[in-house]
Amino acid sequence: MIPTEDASARKREIEEKLKQEQETLSFIRESLEKSDQLTKGMVSILSSFESRLMQLENSIIPVHKQTENLQRLQENVDKTLSNMDHVISYYHVAKDTDKIIREGPAGRLYEYLACIAKIQKAVEYFQDNNPDSPELNTVKARFEKGKELLEAEFRSLLTRYSKPVPPVLILDAIGGDEDMEVQEEVTLEHLPEAVLQDIICISAWLVEYGRNQDFMNVYFQVRSSQLDRSIKGLKEHFRKNSATSAIHSPAVQTKRKETPTKKAPKRPGTIRKAQNLLKQYSQHGLDGKKGSNLTPLEGKDDVLDIEIDSYIHCISAFVKLAQSEYALLTEIIPEHHQKKTFDSLIQEALDNLMLEGDNIVSAARRAIMRHDYSAVLTIFPILRHLKQTKPDFDATLQGTAASTKNKLPALITSMETIGAKALEEFADSIKNDPDKEYNMPKDGTVHELTSNAILFLQQLLDFQETAGAMLASQESSSSASSYSSEFSRKLLSTYIYKVLGNLQLNLSNKAKVYEDPALRAIFLHNNYNYILKSLEKSELIQLVAVTVKKVESSYRELIEQEIQNYQRSWLRVTEHLAERNIPDFQPGAKLKDKERQIIKDKFKGFNDGLEELCKIQKGWAVPDKEQRDTIRHAQKRVVSLTYKAFLQRCANISFTKNPEKYHRYSPEQVEDMIDRLFDTSA
Repeated sequence: MIPTEDASARKREIEEKLKQEQETLSFIRESLEKSDQLTKGMVSILSSFESRLMQLENSIIPVHKQTENLQRLQENVDKTLSNMDHVISYYHVAKDTDKIIREGPAGRLYEYLACIAKIQKAVEYFQDNNPDSPELNTVKARFEKGKELLEAEFRSLLTRYSKPVPPVLILDAIGGDEDMEVQEEVTLEHLPEAVLQDIICISAWLVEYGRNQDFMNVYFQVRSSQLDRSIKGLKEHFRKNSATSAIHSPAVQTKRKETPTKKAPKRPGTIRKAQNLLKQYSQHGLDGKKGSNLTPLEGKDDVLDIEIDSYIHCISAFVKLAQSEYALLTEIIPEHHQKKTFDSLIQEALDNLMLEGDNIVSAARRAIMRHDYSAVLTIFPILRHLKQTKPDFDATLQGTAASTKNKLPALITSMETIGAKALEEFADSIKNDPDKEYNMPKDGTVHELTSNAILFLQQLLDFQETAGAMLASQESSSSASSYSSEFSRKLLSTYIYKVLGNLQLNLSNKAKVYEDPALRAIFLHNNYNYILKSLEKSELIQLVAVTVKKVESSYRELIEQEIQNYQRSWLRVTEHLAERNIPDFQPGAKLKDKERQIIKDKFKGFNDGLEELCKIQKGWAVPDKEQRDTIRHAQKRVVSLTYKAFLQRCANISFTKNPEKYHRYSPEQVEDMIDRLFDTSA
């Protein structure tokens, strides 16, 4: 059982907790009642606020709508006023822009273009809204005036700032300066940058709004004139400056050596020498005058050099300048008009160059008719340069008219034709050169026909490809159509062999003019030897060997044959010493009168023959020292041995009381006399 005290305590504890719970419950009930009262008060307030808010909204919305309508009306008024101002401004455009338009665009291009834009907008407005208004005519007239002044400014800028390119800059651009250590790409500036930008701006406006192509015509006319003047200036530069004139360009001065000079390039001196000699022969040798008495006109030939160099450089200059002009043109002229404008731009300069080329061909043709075959030497360097330049020429003129592109090929064909004709006629002239006594060297030396022919052929070595192409251009065979370098080389080899054959035939005919067979032999020997030595010294021997292998041995045989022919002339001297007709006799025996006379006649015949031959042949010429010594040595050996044998046989025979009368020369004296053959100074 639970003790009574514990139960009482437990009861009191429970009662206290119950009391606390009742108090808490009472507090919660009071709080709920207060919350209900507050909620009812808040609901009442919110209901009142909602009612008032609805009343306010009903009052504000009409005011807001009215205000919005007023604002819209204000905006419409502002827009109307703005449009009115804008429209009114069109009526004042002519007046506002009058001063600027009248003064023109010079010095204020962009401001001027802005005025033109205003005028253009006014024109568009009146055309759309009031096409019958007088203001339209006014602004139209002002627009046309502005366009005219822009075109005038375009012409003025081009004319004022377009200058011919200085010759030294052109030479730098085409690489004509051989003294430069480093070749530098030279940019040709035709117009100042600021001016160029203004011209581009005007061009763009005229293309878009001008609606005409007059400015393009102005452009090609102005630039065409400057292109032609640049090339003529280069040509004049060559005329004024001699070979030693120092000329240099400031554009590349820093790249030059310490003493920069630019010399007008000259053709090889051998060409000038050959031309001089060929002119002497062709103009005088065939006319009955001795070419050996002539002196070359070096001054005229130097002028010819300058003319040829000038033309060659002008061709290169044209290509370089045309490329530069096209680059400039692409910045200014619309793309679909560029090729046509460029074609027109280059016509004047190109026509002048082609005309000069045609004049060269015509001059060569006239010279060939006069048998002045040196003219073909003028064509060689020009033709070679034209063919070398043709790829760049074709690339530069791509897109131009066919008639323009065909001008250079036509000139090349014309030069090849006249060159081939000159070569063929030269070969024929070598064959048909007349055999005239007055034109033959008295001493049997090398004929000027031989030296001229060899000089002419030697020039072909510097232009083998060009000369071969000349000959190939006249071939109609299928192999010629391929135009290969090997085929051209074979044609040139055949041509040279033909000239040599014609020369040999003509020399053989000329030699018949000499009555003395010995002089005839010396003449042919000298000429054959000169030909062989000339062939060996140059590459002609290798070139001829392309088609004929034994040229060298053939000429050596001819030379040896003529030496033998010459030696026969001494038989009339040595035959007096022959043993025939000499009777057998013993040393110391007394001779009969007839026998003594035979010996006397032999001595006399030998002495007279020796003196006569030495006197005659002393004035003959054998220019080649080696050949001269060989001929002398061979002749000394034959004559000396025969003479010594004769003297030995007659040594102890008394055939005269005055032996010194007949025994005039010792063997040593005879040899000395022979040593003085072919020597006029002895």
